[in-house]
Amino acid sequence: MQNLNIVLVEPQIPQNTGNISRTCAVTGARLHLIRPLGFEITDKHLKRAGLDYWDKLDITYYDSLEDFFDKNKNGSFFYFTTKGRHVHSNISYPDNSFLIFGREDKGLPEELLHENPDTCVRIPMRNELRSLNLSNSVAIAVYETLRQWDYPDLSREGKLTRYEW
Repeated sequence: MQNLNIVLVEPQIPQNTGNISRTCAVTGARLHLIRPLGFEITDKHLKRAGLDYWDKLDITYYDSLEDFFDKNKNGSFFYFTTKGRHVHSNISYPDNSFLIFGREDKGLPEELLHENPDTCVRIPMRNELRSLNLSNSVAIAVYETLRQWDYPDLSREGKLTRYEW
């Protein structure tokens, strides 16, 4: 199985992180949370959105971006940002990709983006609007990566409960 990593830098909204944790659980992506978080992991909104999958997650916490990069030196890093110049679906994501997302209210630090222009990617949207919801953006990015990888280890066919096809 290929390794897909979702990185949330200082997430602020528990419902977004809960939804993202559910996306990671059902796809097998690893979740990396960089502190400070804008909520407690036991927050009732986080539970409602995805904590019932929390035991199915491969999750790691970091104290800072520096701590994250120190512990993950061998990955391929892609920075999802409204400031990116490359369309997310035009990028080829290799094994051990880290899809990095910033705070809901601030995004990723501009210095980080400036230092990595070739791996800053954008999900296309109308210019006059600020951004997509964070959990929606993560889902789009995860499934584009998995599509490129031909959905490894994921079920492709559902079954009816009361009828046969």
